[in-house]
Amino acid sequence: MSDSNGRWASDWREGAVLPARKLPPITRTTLALYAGGSGDHNPLHIDQDFARSVPGMDDVIGQGMLTMALIGRYVTELAPQRALQFFSVRFVGMSRVGDQIDCTGRVRRVVEVEGRRCAEIEVSAKRQNGDVLASGEAIITVDTL
Repeated sequence: MSDSNGRWASDWREGAVLPARKLPPITRTTLALYAGGSGDHNPLHIDQDFARSVPGMDDVIGQGMLTMALIGRYVTELAPQRALQFFSVRFVGMSRVGDQIDCTGRVRRVVEVEGRRCAEIEVSAKRQNGDVLASGEAIITVDTL
């Protein structure tokens, strides 16, 4: 839908499926780096012994905001950040070490907002088996790209 410069193709239309993005597996290093960058040092995300002490947990889990950040990066790979007007995510599941996340999107509709042509898109992050970790929406101004 966009070239390497972030320009939108003229065929963006309602129902268009956006190019998917397959991300590398989540590692303990990923979680530790995100904890350091975000300030989220909750032991459920970085301390395997602590996580195992929680009933029903067998290992650490990924930060929900990490999943949101991955979706956000996906959106800003589709269009420049300056075009992003709205972004919202709902958390549905927990990511785990080894999960390979796929980000996908679809144009829900194209509307005019304050005199600008905008695409409302649905986005999601799923693990390799198809389980949804997070889903959301974004509104992107497309007529100025």
